[in-house]
Amino acid sequence: MTDDEPSDLIRSVSRALRVLEEVSRADRPLSVKVIARRCGLNLSTSYHLVRTLCYEGYLHRRPDGDYMIGSKVAERFHEMLEAFERPPRAAEVLRQLAAESGHTAYLAQLTDARLVVVDVAEGPRSPWLEDLQAGLETAPHATALGKALLLSLPPRIRQGILTEYGLRRFTAATPTSVEDVEEELARLRPGQVVEEYGQFREEVACAGAVVPGTQWAIGISARGLSIPALARARLREALRDLT
Repeated sequence: MTDDEPSDLIRSVSRALRVLEEVSRADRPLSVKVIARRCGLNLSTSYHLVRTLCYEGYLHRRPDGDYMIGSKVAERFHEMLEAFERPPRAAEVLRQLAAESGHTAYLAQLTDARLVVVDVAEGPRSPWLEDLQAGLETAPHATALGKALLLSLPPRIRQGILTEYGLRRFTAATPTSVEDVEEELARLRPGQVVEEYGQFREEVACAGAVVPGTQWAIGISARGLSIPALARARLREALRDLT
């Protein structure tokens, strides 16, 4: 992946995507004038873009004339999730893990240097983590899911992923250099349950492990800076169920 602008960039497509991003990020529907200002576009161009996006179903025009995300975006989102070939019975095993441990269970995969959460089963003993929801990309260097998957990779590939993704600081405990992550992983062995304490969110612990023979990881989260022994045992059982 690269941030360099391609020589054959189609400006109209780029502007339309910018409009979609601005509308999706907004906490309320936006008027065309606001969309134009936020996207740095003239008003005429913005009208053409929103009308086209509405016609295609990617924006929806409310009766008051403001615009919000349309149903086609949700359709593409679900199609994207379904495109991942998950381990057999993954959804069932996640639900069972959440029910028996009481902790939220996650299924994730590294793709194009991004850690993508593909499925989630919520549990009452875990906090709601807005960045660990189905379909979202999250940080491989600060999460147990990401560390477990990184641990399964050759060092050169692992370091390339970390460099490309960047090492954003989430808390004071977050590792912020490739060397820090490598030092942490050096103390672990491939296949073991990996735990992190407060690196992704303050006062939250997570555990994760790779499903043997796959490129998938499952994990759990917990309030506080420890993983209960019962939850850790249920996680290991879930790994056996998926193997």
